[in-house]
Amino acid sequence: MTYVDVLLWLHVIGATVLLGTGAGIAFFMLMAHRTDDPRIIAHVAGTVVTADLVFTASAVVAQPFTGALLATEIGWPMTSGWILASLALYVFTGLFWLPVVVIQLKMRDLARQAVKENSALPPDYYRLFRIWFICGFPAFAAVLGILWLMLTKPQFG
Repeated sequence: MTYVDVLLWLHVIGATVLLGTGAGIAFFMLMAHRTDDPRIIAHVAGTVVTADLVFTASAVVAQPFTGALLATEIGWPMTSGWILASLALYVFTGLFWLPVVVIQLKMRDLARQAVKENSALPPDYYRLFRIWFICGFPAFAAVLGILWLMLTKPQFG
């Protein structure tokens, strides 16, 4: 296995972690939300926050490094249209992901508070859930776009 092979492998692992963790987190949060049970939501949201911080954050940090090293080793100019488009979509995704992590923390805390008080979820929880849900679509689409760009490397720009 060459250095380029290792970089490519690490970059693909990072991309699959971003896609898989994002899809998994969205699925489990949605399923927990559908129960309308503060205990389930508090537990799942706690797990989701941990997964986001451990897996997603690690991949978010590693991807630009493995991508830049890989491009340099292979000889792809960082000014290639598909690389610039990938980087733009990466930043775009981050602009949705960072607030979503904060929203997940707030949703978790609101659910925990409802459990502690033996009460229903407050209106703020539902407002945050709607924002969280809406933010997922453009972020997920952008990740799919990045993967398409990485695989096809279209010539433009």
